[in-house]
Amino acid sequence: MTGCSGHGAGAIRGRVPETERSREGDLSTTTQGATDVSADKTAFVILAAISFCHLLNDMMQSLLPAIYPILKSNYNLDFGQIGVITFTWQITASLLQPIIGSVIDRRPKPYSLAVGMGFTLMGLVLLSVAGNFGVLLLAAALVGTGSAVFHPESSRVARMASGGRHGLAQSVFQVGGNAGSAIGPLLAAFIVLRYGQTSVAWFALAALLGIFLLTHVGHWYKLHGLARIKARASRAPGEVELPRGRVAVTIVVLIALIFSKFFYMASMTSYYTFYLIHGFGVSVHTAQIHLFVFLAAVAVGTVAGGPIGDRFGRKAVIWASILGVLPFTLALPYANLFWTGVLSVPIGVILASAFPAIVVYAQELLPKRVGAVAGLFFGLAFGLGGIGAAVLGELADATSIDFVFHICAFLPAIGLLAAFLPHLETESRRRRAQAVAVDMLGSADVPPVPAPK
Repeated sequence: MTGCSGHGAGAIRGRVPETERSREGDLSTTTQGATDVSADKTAFVILAAISFCHLLNDMMQSLLPAIYPILKSNYNLDFGQIGVITFTWQITASLLQPIIGSVIDRRPKPYSLAVGMGFTLMGLVLLSVAGNFGVLLLAAALVGTGSAVFHPESSRVARMASGGRHGLAQSVFQVGGNAGSAIGPLLAAFIVLRYGQTSVAWFALAALLGIFLLTHVGHWYKLHGLARIKARASRAPGEVELPRGRVAVTIVVLIALIFSKFFYMASMTSYYTFYLIHGFGVSVHTAQIHLFVFLAAVAVGTVAGGPIGDRFGRKAVIWASILGVLPFTLALPYANLFWTGVLSVPIGVILASAFPAIVVYAQELLPKRVGAVAGLFFGLAFGLGGIGAAVLGELADATSIDFVFHICAFLPAIGLLAAFLPHLETESRRRRAQAVAVDMLGSADVPPVPAPK
């Protein structure tokens, strides 16, 4: 097995003892070998591992709401208490994420991912044997804490492993979460509903598998990931630093775009089946098939959004994915059953492509706060989805499900705010060009790059 330092004669640095050699993309590494060359390589093994662990994490997270009917029956809970469980779970999962992300930005913790999965494991075991409502709340908080630790740090690892293909890495990472969220309710239906609440403990095996994989990811993070960041930073003089006011406005715009995306997604994931049943008189089975088609389109869009952003720029993808979906959402409430199914496909693909681009754009806006940015936006995605489902549910009760879809059809129009996003790629190219000129001519001969307005 050879080292990872490069190709050709320049890659040879002398013989390395067999016990110290390692491939930088492997999960099991025993020596620090990241170099400038390896920093430009995409570590697909790491990306696959972190995406699979994202699947495990979100699968286990989605178990909790999926077993609400069992919990309601076993503990004689009312809907208000179910709401408190959801609030406890979501408040820990969403609000803690940016805090944890900010902490790991200042002090990286390579093995925090495995620790986070440990919180989820404890939450699942406690959920399986909970004796009263208070213990249920503690279990929900532990499960939410596991998610809060996992998302910002794993997104940071995906960026480390990207080799500069940040959009691709973010898409691979996120599609694992989409798959896990879809699988969780199915497993709950086939296992927990059949064998009872105690069978939730069986999913601790998935958490143990996640801990095993994430421990090895932590080894790679410690030995290669941090070195990759340093190697790329030393070769990135074009890094854009906008004025604080401009950064704040840009973050507000991105949050508004996240709001439009996840409120509309909440209308589809929570109420699309009811819309089809009420509007077209279809069976529950048929409605679920339509929902599956939409969710499959969402998975395709998640995978496509990142690489397209790498190729054409993040802002272009954000424009197209948020505002570009508007004609389809406006047409949906007026379509018949066939065209409703057809329209749901481009809506899912186009809308889902936005999130990887938004996360990577925000990380490029604040390159020294990658963890905090990931925590903020994953936390918002999680929180806004829950808030959107609750708000739209109340609106549907007060009006009708058809009215909800007519109103939500206009949400993508918020994408017009993307006009206020700066062109980070253009500014980066200008900075790099100036850095090259400084190296060649000396700083005295090169005019400074004006700050973006």
